[in-house]
Amino acid sequence: MKSARRKAREFAVQGLYQWQLTNDPATMIEKNLAENQAFAKCDLNLFRTVLFGAISHVDTLRSAMAPYLERNWDDVSPVERGVLLVAGYELVHMPDTPFPVIINEAIELSKTFGGNEGHKFINGVLDKFVEQVRAVEAQNVRSQRHSRKN
Repeated sequence: MKSARRKAREFAVQGLYQWQLTNDPATMIEKNLAENQAFAKCDLNLFRTVLFGAISHVDTLRSAMAPYLERNWDDVSPVERGVLLVAGYELVHMPDTPFPVIINEAIELSKTFGGNEGHKFINGVLDKFVEQVRAVEAQNVRSQRHSRKN
């Protein structure tokens, strides 16, 4: 059973996919997605925050993640771009959510909606991006992992 937060992220990816293809306003996209019965079970606040936030900050997020892509942004599939925008927005604007949770959710989203190897691409980009936007947190996580191994 999926959590309300996972469902919110799934709907946000679907919304960003629709937005990329149609350029419809986020309010219209939300209205369309709300017609799905499962939408009522998602964390509506998280969904709105991520969808509207990612759309509002798309240029900044795209520019910030571009150095970590192995190809041009426009050559990335719309599904993978949607997942990157959801995760990128959360990493930058939602510091209360631990980055390993955000990256894991992004990997799972890419497995659900993306191609066969898309999750590896998403993981690689976000692992590098997190070093830029959450360097201290990333260092702390690495230190904790290292101390558990010893």
